[in-house]
Amino acid sequence: MFFHRKRYTNLDDVPTGKTFGEMLQWRKERKAKIKDLSYTIPQCREVDLAFLKRNRTAPLLVWIGHASFLLQIHGLNILIDPVWANRMGFEKRLSPPGLPLDELPQIDIVLVSHGHYDHLDFPTLRRLQGNPQFFVPIGLGRLFRKKGFRRISEFSWWEQAEHGGVSFHFVPAQHWTRRSLFDTNTSHWGGWVIQFGQEPALYFSGDSGYFRGFQEIGERFSIGIALMPIGAYEPEWFMSNQHMTPEESIQAFLDLRASLFIPMHYGAFRLADDTPKEALDRLQREWKRRELPSKQLRILQLGEMYWPT
Repeated sequence: MFFHRKRYTNLDDVPTGKTFGEMLQWRKERKAKIKDLSYTIPQCREVDLAFLKRNRTAPLLVWIGHASFLLQIHGLNILIDPVWANRMGFEKRLSPPGLPLDELPQIDIVLVSHGHYDHLDFPTLRRLQGNPQFFVPIGLGRLFRKKGFRRISEFSWWEQAEHGGVSFHFVPAQHWTRRSLFDTNTSHWGGWVIQFGQEPALYFSGDSGYFRGFQEIGERFSIGIALMPIGAYEPEWFMSNQHMTPEESIQAFLDLRASLFIPMHYGAFRLADDTPKEALDRLQREWKRRELPSKQLRILQLGEMYWPT
């Protein structure tokens, strides 16, 4: 029966569930806050869509917005947590996606970190060009098949697969998931480490609170680019087990021993009480306070085509 499906947990059984009373307290606090949402993430003015469609040689990373990225590597077009939705719940999207959905190249692989709606949007997936293979956390395959998708591979933590000379490793995160009243944590959550040739790996954290797993990931992999979340952390008493503050995200980056920090998970959807400007300001202030090299932090514009040289 549906109600007897396996429920997944975090390392050390760290809880992320909240009581109804805590939810009410958060809503009460939110009403008392006055937030300036006028700042929007800059949009790249020159996006070479024709090049993206024909590119099969140059490595490229494009930030779509929130936690959505297009990665072009080893001749593959890879989408990470693709969400082109214009709304999230009752809230309108704060900034448009960096690329038009219908102008994407043919997609080979789609990576999904977990089942929350801001990371998994089936209307987006149905409009993708090509015949992609979907790599998803254990427990999500059932929902994908119910929605009519067939090319599904499910992963538990530390499992991996290869495709076109690229290795995809599903790694732990500290989070939770739910898409309806009765399916809480019936699928898992995590991040992805993408290895290609002899180059340092690319790490996508997914959603996560700060936890000891970052150190283990850094011990197992040599990470170059780290795509790290900096938003949806306020109020911290409510969000801390499931989302990191910008300061915690920097500490996680150091635990990973990665080379380059690229912030994500801010600017598109109002999931918590912090604003995009607050998240960026805290990130840059902490970066300076720790006296970290400026070349190790890259803040992308929406739609910007980037690869470190």
